[in-house]
Amino acid sequence: MKGYQRKLDIRNGCVDLSHGSGGRAMAQLISGLFHEAFGNEWLARGNDQSAFDVGAGRMVMTTDGYVVSPLFFPGGNIGSLAVHGTVNDIAMAGARPLYLSASFIIEEGFRFADLKLIAESMGEAARTAGVHIITGDTKVVERGKADGLFISTAGVGVVPDGLDLSAENARVGDRVLISGTLGDHGVAIMSKRQNLAFETEIVSDSASLHDLVAEMVKAGGRGIRLMRDPTRGGLAATMNEIAQQSDLGFRLHEEAIPVKPGVAAACELLGLDPLHVANEGKLVAIVAPEVADAVLTAMQAHPLGRDVADIGEAVADDHHFVQMATSFVGGRIVDWLSGEQLPRIC
Repeated sequence: MKGYQRKLDIRNGCVDLSHGSGGRAMAQLISGLFHEAFGNEWLARGNDQSAFDVGAGRMVMTTDGYVVSPLFFPGGNIGSLAVHGTVNDIAMAGARPLYLSASFIIEEGFRFADLKLIAESMGEAARTAGVHIITGDTKVVERGKADGLFISTAGVGVVPDGLDLSAENARVGDRVLISGTLGDHGVAIMSKRQNLAFETEIVSDSASLHDLVAEMVKAGGRGIRLMRDPTRGGLAATMNEIAQQSDLGFRLHEEAIPVKPGVAAACELLGLDPLHVANEGKLVAIVAPEVADAVLTAMQAHPLGRDVADIGEAVADDHHFVQMATSFVGGRIVDWLSGEQLPRIC
């Protein structure tokens, strides 16, 4: 048993194929690294699954995969991103996230030191969000087969009774709220990938939004029609998706859409449109006009909603177009992104 208890050489060691074989080395990796980072009563039982209690209300479940490149970026890494992204998918239903699972596909030769940093940031993000990573899986593949590390997650949460957020609820005249500035995450990734330096460092907005959502629900109740987090494809893709699902059109106002000056300058340099750039700590809410002010006030009082803006309204449109009223007289159509603007962004 002494071999089983031997600690991993975190400083100098690397993952090899034996760490995915199901044997002693794999047990050492799981107990000596992941359990230490995520430790909780469910993981301690050592089962291949975890049973848990839930409160009143409807369950919500999501799953996601993370292949971001580079693995470390200003404002986070693949581990914290995986937690934030999964929590936010649950939160967009108005739900309180409860539990996560995490599956790791690790490339042979990946440094233990980097894996430990990622696992620790993942554990810290989960604890900050008030959720537990209660089960998972580890696989190791040959060099060159996984680009370092991929993470897959699943999450469950509970939706309060009486709350049903859906695009079908949207009505003509509803307001479009965005919780903050656009493009921070995508530009942070791209600047790191291209080794670009700006006067002010651009940091990812990666964050868990469920506490902000809870305050919004308190303020707006059933007047909140739906919420989405504008990740891949950015605000443009999100609004077009909502338009199609709601059988409505949307009119956005360019001057109202918040973009940090550094992000705007970087987008211009890189030939990107902030409307198409991914975000990982922002949400779009479609809300009834009679509760819009109350929801705005609640969002402004929360650290993740200080830069909230009312950027447009739902309109009747059989074509389901998303239109932009520009700073010049006139407007333009905000279309879906054609192709992949920023691959491996999350």
